[in-house]
Amino acid sequence: MDKLLNIWVAASVIVVVTVILCKSRKMKRRRTRAARLPKGALGWPLIGETLEFVSCAYSPRPESFMDKRRLVYGKVFKSHIFGSPTIVSTDAEVSRFILQSDEKSFVPWYPKSLTELMGKSSILMINGSLQKRVHGLIGAFLKSGNLKSQVTKDMQRYVQETMSNWKDGHLIHLQDEAKLMVFQILVKGLIGLEPGEEMQILKQQFQEFIAGLMSLPVKLPGSRLYRSLQAKKKMVTLIQRTIREKRMSEPRGTPGDVVDVLLNDSNDQLTDDLISDNMIDLMIPAEDSVPVLLTLAAKYLSDCPLALRQLEEENMQLKKSKSLLGETLQWTDYMSLSFTQDVITETLRMGNIISGIMRKAMKDVEIKGHLIPKGWCVFAYFRSVHLDDDLYEEAYCFNPWRWKGKDTGTCGFTPFGGGRRLCPGLDLARLEASIFLHHLVTGFTWVAEEDHIVNFPTVRMKRRMPIRVRRKN
Repeated sequence: MDKLLNIWVAASVIVVVTVILCKSRKMKRRRTRAARLPKGALGWPLIGETLEFVSCAYSPRPESFMDKRRLVYGKVFKSHIFGSPTIVSTDAEVSRFILQSDEKSFVPWYPKSLTELMGKSSILMINGSLQKRVHGLIGAFLKSGNLKSQVTKDMQRYVQETMSNWKDGHLIHLQDEAKLMVFQILVKGLIGLEPGEEMQILKQQFQEFIAGLMSLPVKLPGSRLYRSLQAKKKMVTLIQRTIREKRMSEPRGTPGDVVDVLLNDSNDQLTDDLISDNMIDLMIPAEDSVPVLLTLAAKYLSDCPLALRQLEEENMQLKKSKSLLGETLQWTDYMSLSFTQDVITETLRMGNIISGIMRKAMKDVEIKGHLIPKGWCVFAYFRSVHLDDDLYEEAYCFNPWRWKGKDTGTCGFTPFGGGRRLCPGLDLARLEASIFLHHLVTGFTWVAEEDHIVNFPTVRMKRRMPIRVRRKN
């Protein structure tokens, strides 16, 4: 009887398992029918469509690679770029879904040279609770009123010192001037370093470091990547010396910089290596993002006299009202300038300083009928969304008035990314741009010389935005 019972139980188990597997296969087939791999082409073996993508990226309209495929395949399509089969999204809803997803669905993906330079402990690479903790600590500090007040004082001082050297009729390279000011301010906010010899050394090494972010993944002595890695080692040495000095000193009640914030946290995972690596990563906006934002704003305003006139009127009115009261401008004053904020928003939309983000699928993911297979990359291309005529009327025209009374938190506007990895310094970027524009338009008129925007590997002005300035009476 026991033997018969065992046979019956075993047979029952087999039947149940078979039924479950059949149902599972049917459900999987239904999901596959419901969500299909997007249409597209994978291009040549190994290189895929990378060469065409890069060729378009260097052109005045980098989005032409996407536009050509959108017409044939739709706003979501498959391709093969940077060595990986990739689903490209130029759809606002799909891109928002990707940004909002956690590490169970997508993890960051970057070209090999960039991952080599960033390191495994970079905030751009880590996932889970550690990423959430580091991002939260840094984000809360960068949004604090205390830091904004300090940045406002520093920015005002550096802007005034820099602009005091501008002489009527002289040629100024605006992009260079912006980089110098922003780097000093951000480094002070990150590690507490004041302008001086160490700041100069750090800036020199940082420029050597950042030059290798989009280089061939070859670490042989003399290669671009090797030189960048050597520069990073020197920066780490300088920053870790600062960290050790801070650890040995009495902790401050109110953190003065990001290192203070991370050192005050009790999480054992926040090692000196992790802190120093992330300080270097957070310097990247001081070289590429914020200075380019300031420069592009001046570029677009130069091409749009009506917007420049309204911006000047708004800022002159604020300057006069504060002068009559005998008060200095606070960070809240700059952020209250509504048209100035609209100019910055429109600059971010058109400039696309961050053209998109890449993620790797950790499992099969379905969104809006599209299947993103496990192991594939997905490229959420912000530029195509920001320049989509379906979302923005006359999308290629600089029109800051389009933002009047409009919510910038829509899924169609993501210049700082989104979700758990939303850029923690977005408020500071807007503040610094507001201060810079205020002093520029209230203190000077200018004539811009011919220049054009380069979009790859990073956004910048080819001739560094040369202008001839004249001081206002």
